[in-house]
Amino acid sequence: MARLDETRPFIPLSIAVLTVSDTRTLSDDRSGDTLVERLEKAGHRLGARAIVPDDRQAIFETVEAWTKDEAIDVVITTGGTGFTGRDVTPEALEPLFEKRMDGFSEVFHRISYDKIGTSTIQSRATGGVANATFIFVLPGSPGACRDAWDGILEAQLDYRHMPCNFVEIMPRLDEHLKRK
Repeated sequence: MARLDETRPFIPLSIAVLTVSDTRTLSDDRSGDTLVERLEKAGHRLGARAIVPDDRQAIFETVEAWTKDEAIDVVITTGGTGFTGRDVTPEALEPLFEKRMDGFSEVFHRISYDKIGTSTIQSRATGGVANATFIFVLPGSPGACRDAWDGILEAQLDYRHMPCNFVEIMPRLDEHLKRK
């Protein structure tokens, strides 16, 4: 069973938060605020924060730059995962993924189903790895951000979480690039 190994040290990560929206600003970005509050409460650092419009190129460029910044370990986006014409976050970011994390979407939907039922299928939440950086693409509602953080990310981004976690494999995410 999952447990916290208190003999292991907590390792704070630098996490960037991107809100994808044509209408939100930092003053009314409740989803971004939810993520920042939770990551800081858990002991992590906010590495960067931005809001970009629902524009593939702007989303891609912002996240790609963050994945190339050695000071950022994780990128979490919120917004743009639905099915309307302006919802393009998965399309913008999945080409960046070196490895896709199908299990993230599956677990997110299971957690979400318990709260909102079949409406969870209206989200295309996804996750992956690019440039040795974890990327998580969440829906734009504060509830979805809470579900993803509380139900998945808080534990997986904690080195003490057992039997395994993302933090312990971070040093090996780019080992394929080091082989010659």
